[in-house]
Amino acid sequence: MRPQVTTARFAAAALAALLAALVLLSTGCLKVPAYQRPTASVPQGYKEEPPPGWKEAQPNDGVIRGKWWEIFGESALNELEEQVSVSNQNVLQLEAQFREAKAAVRVARAALFPLVTGSPSVTGSQSSSRLSSGFSSGPVGTYSIPVSASYTADVWGSIHRGVAASANTAQATAAQLENARLLYQTELAQDYFQLHGLDGDAALLQQTAQSYQEYLVLTRNRFAGGVASDSDVSQAETQLYTTQAQLTDVGVQRSQLEHAIAILIGKPPAGFSIPPEPIKVPPPQIPVGLPSTLLERRPDIAEAERQAAGANQQIGIARAAFYPALTFAASAGVQSTSFINWITWPSRFWTIGPQLAQILFDAGKRTAQVAQAQAGYDATAAAYRQTVLTAFQQVEDNLAALRVLANESAILDQAVKSAERSVAVSTAQYKAGTASYLQVITVQTIALQDERSAVDVQTRRMTASVLLIEALGGGWDASKLPTPQDVTQ
Repeated sequence: MRPQVTTARFAAAALAALLAALVLLSTGCLKVPAYQRPTASVPQGYKEEPPPGWKEAQPNDGVIRGKWWEIFGESALNELEEQVSVSNQNVLQLEAQFREAKAAVRVARAALFPLVTGSPSVTGSQSSSRLSSGFSSGPVGTYSIPVSASYTADVWGSIHRGVAASANTAQATAAQLENARLLYQTELAQDYFQLHGLDGDAALLQQTAQSYQEYLVLTRNRFAGGVASDSDVSQAETQLYTTQAQLTDVGVQRSQLEHAIAILIGKPPAGFSIPPEPIKVPPPQIPVGLPSTLLERRPDIAEAERQAAGANQQIGIARAAFYPALTFAASAGVQSTSFINWITWPSRFWTIGPQLAQILFDAGKRTAQVAQAQAGYDATAAAYRQTVLTAFQQVEDNLAALRVLANESAILDQAVKSAERSVAVSTAQYKAGTASYLQVITVQTIALQDERSAVDVQTRRMTASVLLIEALGGGWDASKLPTPQDVTQ
């Protein structure tokens, strides 16, 4: 019996040495270029100048620190924003997907270790008495406790690359979560300022309707005294009712924005309300920083870059399929037809041996898979560059919006003052009988349009500030992205 064991050991050792030699001879064959971040064009500075009164940002102060919404100094907004991460269902859904991606990394990492299985069994059997032996030995029970183990050696690094690709996906999912959180936070802030912009509209229309009501009383009195015509009365009524209708329409828009904010913080609209309050403060100065820092401050850019890194790993996995797979398998256990002798040394059995598998012909499948992986990487690299370009566009757009709207706001302030003076003059002339009521209505309409435009521009300036903060990444930076070790734990 010992010579057979010695021969088996020698054969196994020889086969192992042969496999090791094969591995060493083939080590230099698999060449996959190391991953490098896709290049993207980054300007030295932004084309658009900041709004009047803003100082030029220095490299050390071009960062939005802390909770970005606190820059507006709105306590009600602060309370609402805090609830987005806790109660917004879309954010919670992405948070669950991030945990799912982290679990996928551990699933991929498990392939680096042996797989051990056990399958104890008890079976009964009986041979037919019609067999050639002419008799039956009766029922026989078989008791077995086998344990098997298999291990695929990661000779070509495909398993490690699969783990790295899963880690890259998890990092991309984490960045996607942060980007979504930022999007919902900025959407809430936009809705908040639009809602209070409508409050300013409503206050203006309410005040205007009261003024028009007084003009209607005046016109009716003048008509009763024979000074004004019935046409003047109908014009005054039309002006009043039109303004009241506009006020009602503002209420509809405000309700919709209030409902949208409720959903963003994960509450039913029925039990949620925001007290009316017009916007009273100008937009804050926002630290813009340098264009070169934008690549590290946007979570969507980080997401696109991690997707490109994962796609690069897929190229290595596809190329590794050209080389043989080395698997070690072993099984051992005890087996007996007697329960008493089941777990005894003579009942033992074992098998062990390596296996080398190589695809000899696949009609170009692996070549196509490498080309597919390369094209996938090129697509993610292009998506990364497009994300970078879009980020710069968004910053430029909102810098331009803030600058232009600041100038427009200053002009509208002058227009409103001139319109108010014109209304006062026309009213005095109408009362004195030197001007028609049509002239009064004309200047009143112009004044209302200018005042509503001023309120609208103020709202747009606030929302443009929010959008600029979103374009700058909302205070996030790449250092907050989890490391491969973080997503593996």
